[in-house]
Amino acid sequence: MVLAGRTEMNKITKLIAVASLAVLAAGAAEARSLRIAPGAPPVHPAADPLYKTFAIFLPEETNGELDGTLIGPEVVSVTQTKEALQSSLAEVANLLPLFVPGDLPNTVLTADLAFLATTPHAMGAAMTEYVVTCEECQAEFKQMGGVFVGAGSSDVYVLITTKPVNTLADLQGLRLRSGGAPYARWAEAVGAAPAQIPVNDTFESMSQGVIDGTMASVGDLISYRLVDIAKYIIEVPLGTYHTTSNFTVANTTWAELSPEQREGLARAANRSSALFTENWGYERAVQARQIAVDNGMEILIPGQDVLDATNAFRTADLEAAVSIAESQLGVTGAAEKIERFRDLVEKWTGIIEETGNDTDAIAARVQQEVWDKVDWTTYGL
Repeated sequence: MVLAGRTEMNKITKLIAVASLAVLAAGAAEARSLRIAPGAPPVHPAADPLYKTFAIFLPEETNGELDGTLIGPEVVSVTQTKEALQSSLAEVANLLPLFVPGDLPNTVLTADLAFLATTPHAMGAAMTEYVVTCEECQAEFKQMGGVFVGAGSSDVYVLITTKPVNTLADLQGLRLRSGGAPYARWAEAVGAAPAQIPVNDTFESMSQGVIDGTMASVGDLISYRLVDIAKYIIEVPLGTYHTTSNFTVANTTWAELSPEQREGLARAANRSSALFTENWGYERAVQARQIAVDNGMEILIPGQDVLDATNAFRTADLEAAVSIAESQLGVTGAAEKIERFRDLVEKWTGIIEETGNDTDAIAARVQQEVWDKVDWTTYGL
């Protein structure tokens, strides 16, 4: 009888286990899997850690109701993000507003303040708060077909070249890839020739001699394997690339989510954005410089004439930012908007001085200062 009882108990235990697994499977089946697109190769920080951690945090922050299926850049590249969102090929994607300035002029005006760069974390947080609280920005995203859910920032850009740059004369006619208008204006101001080339095409363009270098994050040496063809890092500070929309949700997808799911998605995105900026803005820059040295690249500090010309451009371009926003982007009230962004940069610079580079603390402050103030029943709709 004892053996029979134990056998019966084992059967019951197995049945309970099977039933539990069935319940879990049913729950998993009910989770909505969103198509998420970093638009970048696996070694780029937009892929890892940004979207890789987002895929982990999303089910955590939505009680398992949402998860993500990664779509590679061979399906949706960063230059195809807008169309992918509009067609719902991608439901959450990494959008670079500088690629669609006509759609997002009030957001893009922040790019003309790239040379304000203080610290990457401050720039990413300031960008996030600016867009979330900018009515015109929100309207533009809606018209384009997406919902903004956070930004991040690169390290301070430098030159990565196949030719040495020691003086201003060395920059004359140098063909440099530009990632956006402010970098192109700097290149023209110092006598170089900017080229609008997608970042994914940088390696091929440099290897074929189409361009002599790029104005970019030093992390591109790793992300796009430029270390295999570049010979020099020129330490001229070119500001941060912070005009980003790390997580842009397709309008149709956003409307189908419950307010609680939207809030959870934003929490997950916020956590990932802090990790992204820490990686892109700090960790990867250190790693890239070491890899450059290990591979025989030279790190050059340019002459004072290059630094003076860059500082002169920084001042003049900030003064010109208002007219550029109004005449080229069609933004109204540009002076006030630019001043508000500058105030946010100052605010977040102070906050980052308090938190240091503790990504949990930074994410908590952005959550408190920005996302906790959002009405999830109306935001993005």
